[in-house]
Amino acid sequence: MAVTYRDSGVNLEEAEQSIKAIGSLAKETFNEHVLRGIGLFAGFFELDLKKYSNPVIVSSIDGVGTKLKIAFMTGCHGSVGQDLVNHCVNDIMTCGADPLFFLDYVGTLKLETGVMTEIIRGMAKACKQNGVALIGGETAEMPGFYATGEYDLVGTIIGAVDKERIIDGQNIIPGDVLLGLPSNGLHTNGYSLARKILFDMAGIDVNEPIRDCESTWGECLLKVHKSYQKAITAVRTTEAVVGISHITGGGIEGNTKRLLRDGLGLRIDWSSWKIPPEFKKIQQHGNVSDEEMRRVFNLGIGLILVVSAGHEQSVAQKLKSVNESCFPIGRIIKL
Repeated sequence: MAVTYRDSGVNLEEAEQSIKAIGSLAKETFNEHVLRGIGLFAGFFELDLKKYSNPVIVSSIDGVGTKLKIAFMTGCHGSVGQDLVNHCVNDIMTCGADPLFFLDYVGTLKLETGVMTEIIRGMAKACKQNGVALIGGETAEMPGFYATGEYDLVGTIIGAVDKERIIDGQNIIPGDVLLGLPSNGLHTNGYSLARKILFDMAGIDVNEPIRDCESTWGECLLKVHKSYQKAITAVRTTEAVVGISHITGGGIEGNTKRLLRDGLGLRIDWSSWKIPPEFKKIQQHGNVSDEEMRRVFNLGIGLILVVSAGHEQSVAQKLKSVNESCFPIGRIIKL
């Protein structure tokens, strides 16, 4: 009997259906700079050179990490697509860049059009919200490589910034103020520790309601990684903002120190904001030290603006104009 590709675990017909669904969703994110549709061997994006006097291309690539395990456990796949886009948007906007277009990679054991469509619909939603075009990607069906019902998710984002407007922390000095912007839960970091504590050690069911909260653990852990696109756009042109830190793996200190030159340090007032209850409950269930919690999780702070002393109020007003809040959480010190 002749062997077909489907016999090995690859369904080309399902792949074609997925591509059609993805193509229509991606098209919803297109703007006048996208020159071709989905389906060719590459995507085409025409850069508006009139917008930049000395354009620098900015890029980043990232994933959602083991937050995907929560999507597998709950069967809810739309939010992780949003997580991926928002995470990448935040990363390149920390240097003052405009996000332009996005590419995705999805690898799985077996293509399921419904699941794939839900993931891409989430990506497309976030792309539209951030003004980013989803112009291409790769969907790979790989029998024998992934566990049943699971997939991997990776995103690449390309942006641009004027060379003179790059924000990289070079102008940070002692006395500068750290303004924290609230996160929306765990975002996309610390899930390996959270899962070990909640599900392996405490034996909590993912659909179990959280005491004193209006959600289940699954709903809480799948909160969408917040986009700070509007917030950063509102403040990046002021010279008062001398650094921007996206709080991902490594926590507040680990990420913000990346902006500092030798001789500078951070003084964080850990009592200056209210830590959301999910972090406290994870800490209690796992008997985790404060030091470890601060190293692993964002603890309710998703983005930090390093602002020149005396300009906190003006920056806060700009953030308020786009419905974003902030609060001082520390300062830059001389070591």
